[in-house]
Amino acid sequence: MSADVRPIAASELPDWLNTLNTGFLTPGTPTESDVAQRAEHSEPGRLLGGFDPDTGRCVSTFRSFTQELTVPGGATVPCSAVSNVTVLPTHRRQGLLTRMMAAELAAAHARGDVLSILVAAEHPIYGRYGFGPATSLTEWEIDVPRTGLDRHRPLPADGGRIDLVDGAEVRRVGPALHERLRASTNGAIRRDDRWWNLVTGKVEYSHRPFKEKMFAVYRTAEGEVAGLAAYRADDHWTDAKVPQQTLYVKELIALTPRAERALWHFLCSIDWVLKVRTGYRAPDDLVPELLPDPRAARTVTVADFLWVRVLDVVRALGARTYAVPGVLVLEVDDPSGPAGGRYRLDAGGGTCSRTEEPADLRLDASALASLYLGDASAVRLAALGRVAGQRPGAVELADAVFRTARRPWCPDMF
Repeated sequence: MSADVRPIAASELPDWLNTLNTGFLTPGTPTESDVAQRAEHSEPGRLLGGFDPDTGRCVSTFRSFTQELTVPGGATVPCSAVSNVTVLPTHRRQGLLTRMMAAELAAAHARGDVLSILVAAEHPIYGRYGFGPATSLTEWEIDVPRTGLDRHRPLPADGGRIDLVDGAEVRRVGPALHERLRASTNGAIRRDDRWWNLVTGKVEYSHRPFKEKMFAVYRTAEGEVAGLAAYRADDHWTDAKVPQQTLYVKELIALTPRAERALWHFLCSIDWVLKVRTGYRAPDDLVPELLPDPRAARTVTVADFLWVRVLDVVRALGARTYAVPGVLVLEVDDPSGPAGGRYRLDAGGGTCSRTEEPADLRLDASALASLYLGDASAVRLAALGRVAGQRPGAVELADAVFRTARRPWCPDMF
């Protein structure tokens, strides 16, 4: 008999959390505080579990929650964010993930969500459910002495200032700062109060204890908060007791290049710090070229990050803007989901509708998802066999229509 997949009851939450911890290799009995926090911040019916019919034990977990995604042009679309996906190693290859995902995508479509989004721990899993990688990231390690920055003059030269602040101040100024950033950052998602409480240590989970950070804000000459950085450093010394610290940037958001430059200069000017790890940044981030010697920033990580699944093609394509005008008829193959069909996209007018016109481009739901935020190249996807042009020039037009001037970036893990 196969496992029963269903929304969990309140009494099953401790078992569900224990399975979640085991699946993510962080074993430990959930505390009463863990259970209370998860109950408080979970939406009804959106914690799914698979239950072994013989033991009654929870053997798989799945959670979704309401989210918004900024798309090219600055509009936001309602999404279902998927997280906490696990299947115990004793119950793999029994179709549990497929059943949980099918239930979630059907529910998300019925709720009116335009997209489903997730961060994939493993690349091969989610393409078969119509998800495609839609943003990517890069991390650099900066060799501070090589940067060419004047470390004796870290203060902004524009009349602004850097202030060190505590977690309470971050919770006060951070949300409004992020909302302004989110409005102009293709690929960004919403942060709620709980996000700020977790990142500043006001609340924590037993399996993920808070690690103290230092916080710095950049204020303009007029006193406006235009940037925020969170960081910590290791405690490495040579045998001769010479400090050799590496500074790890956990968060850096800035509304302007000026604020961004000031924060990076500050972080690269802290005494004892020889290296700065930037954390996950947009792949076309300004940080290497902000340095007098960009080669001081060595790439250490390049990876896909946010994955997207289009649930409503008409609303999704109609919500974003396009760099160039053009009309494309897309034939989307989506046998296991709601995105299948033929659609006429008028990029100049910013409209999309179902159509019976002959297709210009054929692709599956996963390829459409990769194109959606503007990061992927239609020409490259065609070379990989994931997009097929049905008339001359259609692939090249799709490439020009969907691509964006700056690459999308999602600053947040979830």
